[in-house]
Amino acid sequence: MTLKEIAQEAGVSISTVSRVINQSNSRAASKEVQDRIWEIVRRTNYTPNTSARNLKAGKAPSGQASSHSIACLFAREPDAITDPFFSQLARSIEKEAFKQNYILKYSFTAIDIQHPSTFHLITDNHVDGVAILGRCNKQLLSFLKKHFNYVIYTGLNSLNAKYDQVLCESILASEHVIEYLIGLGHTKIAYVGETQNEERYIGYCSTLSKHKIPVRNEFISNVMLCSEGGYRGTKALLARTHEMTAVFAPNDLTAIGVMRAIQEEGLRIPEDISVISIDDIDMAQYLSPMLTTIHVPLDEMGRMAAKTLIDRIQGGHHLPMRISMPFYLAVRESCGPPRKNTI
Repeated sequence: MTLKEIAQEAGVSISTVSRVINQSNSRAASKEVQDRIWEIVRRTNYTPNTSARNLKAGKAPSGQASSHSIACLFAREPDAITDPFFSQLARSIEKEAFKQNYILKYSFTAIDIQHPSTFHLITDNHVDGVAILGRCNKQLLSFLKKHFNYVIYTGLNSLNAKYDQVLCESILASEHVIEYLIGLGHTKIAYVGETQNEERYIGYCSTLSKHKIPVRNEFISNVMLCSEGGYRGTKALLARTHEMTAVFAPNDLTAIGVMRAIQEEGLRIPEDISVISIDDIDMAQYLSPMLTTIHVPLDEMGRMAAKTLIDRIQGGHHLPMRISMPFYLAVRESCGPPRKNTI
């Protein structure tokens, strides 16, 4: 496969393909065009001609570059591969790996290994290493230990395993969220999201306790982290009480469902109930009102995960590394002081 052939299949110019795969310009093409180009690269196992590139740059050739590959495991749930948080993380990993002559050979989800045909495809289609996106259970960890020599994990919740990890510390992020709400004057703060083995819930509880604010069961809806979970969880919450003045959703997709449920009840955001979350996916700033959320540096996390995995594959380090990435609060329109009168 050549750049010309990729360009013809993608329906773009050769220069556009070159800029996208060499990352010389982050705005070289629309997101849709970039995704189409990377899909072709992945499907055809295209690798750059390093010797030709070096000759053009005036460098001595170092022989034909060998083809190396990695995989991505979407560990959270079957539809995580379409989750904008994880898909952006995977794209960043793929782009950084490609710069170092590694291709993303395939992506799979935790549920894929339960199907015999897919299981054999994964185990037989050898890759040099695998990047885990999102928290996984003990069964999945056992599978990874058996079938992959080099593994890295990246996400928000830390992993209890001796693997390299690139994290945006979710306990610290959730503590920052609750401190911000308390600073605005909120003490009646609800939580809509997963609670079991969830560090964002731990941060929520610990920060309320730190300020001697009780963790109230009627303010908690234990639901899956998705827009449907946020919607149903908030509906159940509002059926119990309207006393809360703010809702913390662990991720933006859940917050989208939370906001819809609140608005369907005829309540205003943030005048009646403030909403805040973690992720800062692209659509967060296009909601009405725009969502206040913790910005997670997904591109940097993906690049660092790819670099660290490849460094381990190449023998650059041997002890497990834990790399913590910074975050910040993107203050927008969905949070304000608590209402003065109860609803």
